[in-house]
Amino acid sequence: MDIRTRPAGIDDTGFLAWVILTAGRAHVKRGIWEVILGEGERKCLAFLELLARTEIPHLFHHACYRVAETKGRTVAGLGGYDPVVMGYPALQRALPEVFRKSGLSVADGARKASPPRILECLPGVIEGAWVIDSVATVPRFRRKGVAGRLLEEMLEKGRQQGFRQAQINIYIGNEAARRVYEKHGFTVLDEKRDPYFETQIGSPGMARLFREL
Repeated sequence: MDIRTRPAGIDDTGFLAWVILTAGRAHVKRGIWEVILGEGERKCLAFLELLARTEIPHLFHHACYRVAETKGRTVAGLGGYDPVVMGYPALQRALPEVFRKSGLSVADGARKASPPRILECLPGVIEGAWVIDSVATVPRFRRKGVAGRLLEEMLEKGRQQGFRQAQINIYIGNEAARRVYEKHGFTVLDEKRDPYFETQIGSPGMARLFREL
């Protein structure tokens, strides 16, 4: 299979919206973006496309992604970022633009200015780690090594930026993802479990995986 990889651009934001939504669903009954926004797939995708093209860059911005394509079709995407520069503080600064343009608000009774409750259940970032996030491949191209190739390229980007360790978070119970990341040198560092998270998402919580670069 002839696969070409490249940095994502602004023209890829529609596809990246699918990547972010799909990664947030993984194997669970309800994805994290459906929980945060309280909306169906169509509105979530529209929101995420706007999120991927904000003026302020952040972890879900197209600048943090690589994509894979074959025969002119984009088939996979993967994000990686420096959490100090592109992490959640940057995301918080970018969100007002997205809420304004989308007309949506945060669900579960939270005000726009307040982080939704579900985010309190997420594991913290390992100090000094390069973070991998939002990994997804179009179904017919899975199990062909495409995501693994993107992963290794993104890990190399982290090395080039001076990072010596990397982190990725997965839902507890997502054994397929765990096996893939362990194949690429990650090991489970710890888990964060939360009853609210399990009620909303359908997984007991999230695990942090770690590796040296």
